[in-house]
Amino acid sequence: MIEKVKEIFKREANAIENIPVNKSFETAVEIIYGKVHAKNGKLVTSGMGKAGQIAHNIATTFSSTGTPSIFLHPSEAQHGDLGILQENDVLLAVSNSGKTREIIELIELKNNLYPQVPVIVITGNGNSPLAQKADCFILTGSPEEVCILGLTPTTSTTTMTVIGDALVVLMMSKINFKAGDYAKRHHGGYLGMKSREISGNE
Repeated sequence: MIEKVKEIFKREANAIENIPVNKSFETAVEIIYGKVHAKNGKLVTSGMGKAGQIAHNIATTFSSTGTPSIFLHPSEAQHGDLGILQENDVLLAVSNSGKTREIIELIELKNNLYPQVPVIVITGNGNSPLAQKADCFILTGSPEEVCILGLTPTTSTTTMTVIGDALVVLMMSKINFKAGDYAKRHHGGYLGMKSREISGNE
């Protein structure tokens, strides 16, 4: 069992190391900065299933680090929640296959409402319909799932999470986000206390 766990961790770590690193990260950060920080828009993330959970996590992490963000469920968007979208927003869609029907439909609905809203896609397929519809797409490297069936989103969601973390940290650096700024957004719990301690020493 111990050896199996080590092998799983090794495969997950290898998947992270093999994420393609290129200009797409810089492009994504510039798009988000240009809309959210320069024009007072927000980042709207979306995804279905496990990818949706990753998208939700990306949104909350961005929000706590100075970039207003919200998760939009693609199915709920078809029943009125699309109204959260505004002209200076950015849509960040997460889909491993790049073929998720609900996300493709979400982009079409977005285009009917605000065609100027840029789309960033995190995907494992650069030739997918979603990648082709995106203003910028970031590839996961399309790693094999560690799931013994090769089906359950496991390694793919790990790479999606890491890509989201990278975008968050890059944006924090770009906007010069400090501990004091974090404390104003995260008052409760240990992190709130820690951020106030750090900001008091800045």
